Amino acid sequence: METFSVSTKSSLKFPLFLFPDNRPTSAVIAAAHFPNLAPRSLRFSICNDTSRSSLGSVSFSRSDPNFSAAEDFVKGNVYPNGVAVITLDRPRALNAMNSDMVMKCKQLLEEWESDPKVKCVLIEGSSPRAFCSGGDVKQITNKNTLLDMVKVCAPEYSLICKISEYKKPYISFMDGVTMGSGIGLSGHGHYRVVTERTVLAMPENRIGLFPDVGFSYLAAQTPGGGSVGAYLGMTGKRISMPSDALYVGLGTHYVPSGNLGSLKEALLASTFSEDPHKDVTTLFAKYSSNPESESHLKLLLPQITSCFSADKSVKEIIEELKKHQQSEEASVVEWANDALHGLGKGAPFSLCLTQNYFSRVAAGYGKPGNEFSTLKGVMKTEYRISLRSCLRNDFAEGVRAVLVDKDQSPKWNPPSLEEVNEEEVEAAFEPLGPGIEELKV
Repeated sequence: METFSVSTKSSLKFPLFLFPDNRPTSAVIAAAHFPNLAPRSLRFSICNDTSRSSLGSVSFSRSDPNFSAAEDFVKGNVYPNGVAVITLDRPRALNAMNSDMVMKCKQLLEEWESDPKVKCVLIEGSSPRAFCSGGDVKQITNKNTLLDMVKVCAPEYSLICKISEYKKPYISFMDGVTMGSGIGLSGHGHYRVVTERTVLAMPENRIGLFPDVGFSYLAAQTPGGGSVGAYLGMTGKRISMPSDALYVGLGTHYVPSGNLGSLKEALLASTFSEDPHKDVTTLFAKYSSNPESESHLKLLLPQITSCFSADKSVKEIIEELKKHQQSEEASVVEWANDALHGLGKGAPFSLCLTQNYFSRVAAGYGKPGNEFSTLKGVMKTEYRISLRSCLRNDFAEGVRAVLVDKDQSPKWNPPSLEEVNEEEVEAAFEPLGPGIEELKV
C-alpha cells in the first residue's frame, strides 16, 4: 500500500490525497482548510479496490482483526419476550468505545429495529463501575490522518442520530461512570436510568477537544436557556447526584442500584402489548423513585445563568465567576472556585470553540428552519468541528498530559485566551473542502 507524507503549516490549506481507481498516478488532490495546525506529518493511504474506503462513505470489513474485539466487547442478545440487550463488556477500559464497538452497536440496532420480534432495546455495562467512560482516545491519537478521523467520527455520529430517532423503546442503564461517548449512547435515548453510582461528565476540553456526541443539543435543553449545560460542558464538572442528573435532563428515572437487577428481571419477564412504550413507562413507574436530596444545580441556577448564558464570552464568564468568589454565601464561593478551576484545566482554544458552539445551538434550538433546531443539523456541524479539532496539536498534547504521561501539564497552543484567534474559531464551522463529504445522516 502506497502512502504519501504531507507536511502542513499553521492556518494553511493542505492537500488531501483521495483514493484512485486502481492507478497509482491517478490520485486526485483536493483542498480542505483546517485552521491552526502546528507543523506535523500526516500520512494518507492510496488504496486499491481490495481495501477501498471513501471519505464520504466509509466502509469496513469484518475480516479486520479488530472486529473480533468488537464481538467480544459488545454482546447482543434477544430474549424470548422481545427484549433485546446490548452489553458493553470491556471492563478493564471502563467500557471505552472504539470504532469497531460503535459499528457493532449500530449494526445491532439496525437489525433489531426492523425485526418484529424485538419490542424494546436495553443497553447496559457489564459491571457496576461503568456504563461507558467515553471514547478510546488513545486509539484515536495513534492514528492522526483525516481518513482516520472520518472513520472515528462518522459512524459514531450516525449511531447517535439512529438512537435519537429509534422507533422502539431504547433504555439505558447509566450505572457507574458515564462520560463522553457514554452520554452519546444514552443521552439521546428514550429512557435514561441513573443510580446513586452514576457519574456524568463531558471533560473533553481538558484534552484539547470539545464536548461532542451531540451534547450541545442536550445542553440547549437544560435549565437557564441552556446555561446549565454550557456550564457542565465548559468546566467538565462531574454530576454525581441523581437529583442533578434528573434536573438537567440527562436522566429520566432514578432507580437505586440495588433495584436495578430486579428492574431488568421484570423487563425480561414482561409481556408487551401493541404499545411497548406504554408498557415500559408503566414498569418504570413501579421501580423508579425520587432522589432523597435536592438538586445542587437547581439551587445554583441564578449564579449559573449569570455566568454561562449564551451571550457571555469566555473572558466574561471568568470575570463573572470572580465576582461570585466575593459572595457571602459559602456554597456560592465554593462553586465559583470550582468552576474557575475547571475552566483553567481546558485548552484556551477549546474553551472558546465550546462557548461559541454551545451559544449557536442554544440560540437555534426549537426554532423551525434553523440548522440547529434538530439533532441531525447539530451533528452535521459537529462533524466539521470534530474533524478539525482532532487534527489540532492540542488534542495530542492533551492526551499526552492527561492520559499518557499524566503530568497534568499540557502545553496548549495558543497558551492563553488572549492569544486565541477568533477567526480560526469561526473557521471551524465552515463547510468541509472539496473532496470531503459532509456527514450524511
